[in-house]
Amino acid sequence: MEPSRDIARLLEIMAALRNPDGGCPWDLEQDFKTIRHYTIEEAYEVADAIERGDFDDLCEELGDLLLQPVFHAQMAAEAKHFDFGDVVFAITQKMIRRHPHVFGEEAARSAGGAKAKWEEVKADERAKKAARKAADASILEDVPHNLPALTRAEKLSKRAAKVGFDWPDWTETLDKVREELDEIAAAKRGGSTEARVAEELGDLLFAAANLARKLGVDPEAALRDANVKFTRRFAYVEARTQEDGVLLAEAGLDRLDRYWNEIRTRERDAT
Repeated sequence: MEPSRDIARLLEIMAALRNPDGGCPWDLEQDFKTIRHYTIEEAYEVADAIERGDFDDLCEELGDLLLQPVFHAQMAAEAKHFDFGDVVFAITQKMIRRHPHVFGEEAARSAGGAKAKWEEVKADERAKKAARKAADASILEDVPHNLPALTRAEKLSKRAAKVGFDWPDWTETLDKVREELDEIAAAKRGGSTEARVAEELGDLLFAAANLARKLGVDPEAALRDANVKFTRRFAYVEARTQEDGVLLAEAGLDRLDRYWNEIRTRERDAT
C-alpha cells in the first residue's frame, strides 16, 4: 500500500490496521475510551505547533489529529453505529446550515454579523436538541465534561449568561474576582481545612474564567501564553545565574527576582 493525498487511502489503512485477519494487534485492542485521550493530546499538539509557528510540525500534527476521527469512525462502523461518510455528511450539513449568509439568501456584512448568525443558528439547534430530551434538562447539560477546566468554566458561564445569569459589566466581574481572593485569605487565616481552601481557590479560578469571557479573552489560550512567557523568562534567569557563576538553587530569591525583573523590563520596553 502506497501513501496518497486522498483521504480514501487513510480510511483504507485504518481498516487494514483494524482487520482481525492480519491487522495490528495494538490497534485491534483499542476502543473509544482507550484512545479518547489521544484525541485530546493531538489537538494540543496542533495548538503548540501553531503557537511556535512551526509549519512543518503543524502539517504533521494535523495529520495525527486527522487520524483520530478516522480511528473512531472505523470502530463505529465495525459496531454499525456510523461510518466516516456519516461524519463528513453531518459536519457539511451543519456548516451549510450555520452559514445561511454564505450558502443561502441571508446576508452578513461583517465578521460580527456572521458570528451573530452562527450563534443564532447554534441556539436554535440546542433548543431543538433539548426538546428531544427530557423537559427538565439543564441548559448546561451538553457542555462537554472532558474540556480543559478553564475552557469549560468559560463555556458554562457563557451558557448561563444567555438566560440572564450574568454580571452586567466586566467591572462587577472583576469585583467578584477580588471577593474570591479575600475569601481565600479569610479561609487560610481562619485555619480552614485544605478542602475548604481548595474550594475557595476553585471559585477564584472560575471567576477568573468568567472575567476572561467578559473581556473577550480565551482563558485557556491566555494561560498557555502565560506559561510560554514564564518558561522564556525563567530560561533567562537560569542563563544569568550561569553568567554570574552561581548555582541556581543557591542564588537566593533576591538575586533570582532581580534577574527576573531584568528580562521583564527588557521585554516590556521592546513592546
